[in-house]
Amino acid sequence: MKRFPSIKQNQEFQQIYRTGRSCANRQLVMYVRRTDRPGIRIGISVSKKVGNSVVRHRLTRLIRESFRLHLDALQTGTDIVVVARAAAKESDYNTIERAFLHLCGLHHILKESK
Repeated sequence: MKRFPSIKQNQEFQQIYRTGRSCANRQLVMYVRRTDRPGIRIGISVSKKVGNSVVRHRLTRLIRESFRLHLDALQTGTDIVVVARAAAKESDYNTIERAFLHLCGLHHILKESK
């Protein structure tokens, strides 16, 4: 099984927060930083303010699945951090996917939006 390309270190999250660009919508906030790495990495942050652990893990899985299914449509050489907002708590997969793709379009990291 392939490892998921994720950002795990707090130091990397903080660097992306400081140096990356951010865009937001009702459900998600996305920070994007261009890198020299050949691949794409994602970090997902869901605060305890959003809900209990079941809700937080569900949102994490929905965001990760949206990223995985659209990995081929994203430009390489980027680090992405997605922060879930409290409004995403009751969202279904289709809403999260639309919000994720909307933010990718705002950041111009979709291959079609070049």
